[in-house]
Amino acid sequence: MTFTPALILLLGVSLATACLAAAPDNSVAKPAAITGQYPNLFAAQGISEQAVHDKIAQAFNQLFYGDAVTEAVYFPAGTNAAGGKAYILDVNNNDVRSEGMSYGMMIAVQLDKQAEFNALWNWAKSHMYHSDPAHPAYGYFAWSVRSDGVALDEMPAPDGEIYFATALYFAATRWGEGEGIYQYKAQADQLLHLMRHREEISGTTQRGSQTGTNLFHPHYAMVRFTPDLTNAEHTDASYHLPGFYEVWARVGPEADRAFWQKAAQVSRDYFSKAAHPTTGLTPDYGNFDGSPWAAAWRPESADFRFDAWRSAMNWSFDWSWWRANATAVELSDRLQAFFASEGLTNYGGQYSLEGKKLDTNQQAGPTAGLVAMNAVASLAASHPRSAEFVQALWQQTIPTGQYRYYDGMLYLLGLLHVSGQFQAWLPAQQPE
Repeated sequence: MTFTPALILLLGVSLATACLAAAPDNSVAKPAAITGQYPNLFAAQGISEQAVHDKIAQAFNQLFYGDAVTEAVYFPAGTNAAGGKAYILDVNNNDVRSEGMSYGMMIAVQLDKQAEFNALWNWAKSHMYHSDPAHPAYGYFAWSVRSDGVALDEMPAPDGEIYFATALYFAATRWGEGEGIYQYKAQADQLLHLMRHREEISGTTQRGSQTGTNLFHPHYAMVRFTPDLTNAEHTDASYHLPGFYEVWARVGPEADRAFWQKAAQVSRDYFSKAAHPTTGLTPDYGNFDGSPWAAAWRPESADFRFDAWRSAMNWSFDWSWWRANATAVELSDRLQAFFASEGLTNYGGQYSLEGKKLDTNQQAGPTAGLVAMNAVASLAASHPRSAEFVQALWQQTIPTGQYRYYDGMLYLLGLLHVSGQFQAWLPAQQPE
């Protein structure tokens, strides 16, 4: 075919029209968690359902069952009385994290992989869970352990518990209740009760004497950075998951449903406080008033670093699911405008909140994890540029090598969100 100037112009107009059509119409869409109609942003750009299915299947198979040295992060680990066990390995740090275990379970329930779900839950309960009522982390999961089950840090990181509980509720709806640790809803209810009501417990840990408390601040109705009292008066924007708290307000213990409804709205408001007014970037760690927190052992936590990649995912799928926070549209548009100004193939993964690039390798392009999170932001974005972020995720290769754990988990979560396959599995007749 000969491309004349007129034809080139026509193709350009057609492409622009397609991009405009691919941008989500956030003015008319209804809450996906209520309607069951989850937007597929890949399909909106003409990508076939089969191609999307194949891409997700390939990513799951590679990250769960690929080459053990260069591809996989999921590793079977024998059996016990409750059945098979498996863990998700942070390859770079050579440890198993509650974050990754709970992500793995969420991915498994979304993809109807009950065997993998149960194996991960069994390993977490066997090697990460604190069942001793005298332990400061009683009822929670050690956030970092070795692959042989020896704890490296006994205290929890609350995002793990948040994903564990929500994945268990979804499993109860999708698969029904099992026995023992596979009584999914009962396990989630118990965990949620302790996250809200657990009283202070002091005791000895690897780090000396520590006192642990609940995971959600009773006054602020906000997730803590940690229940360890030394640093419990802080938070982390990427731990704020209002989309999940709305689920808890519907299916969790009835006595606490009003609290979880409040927590959802508090987190929505928090994103607006924490996100920079120009760039939309949030810090890794923060104070309850939304200001950045530079932790004494990690002063760079006041910047946009690796934790903060996930903030946009959290406010965006909450908007898609519940339509309860219209500022999410503004936040996604602001964030994507910043990264577009940096260049979609050039932007880094670490910035000051004002937008100064802080990556050690200034020439390195974006990594798969951040590409995925920025694509999920398109669930809330209204500007046509959002289609470019979706395309960037589609063209992204499956992570391999040293950093495949974090990049890979976020990549797979991103594919599920953007394809409409990350869904709220709720019992029938949920109230609006």
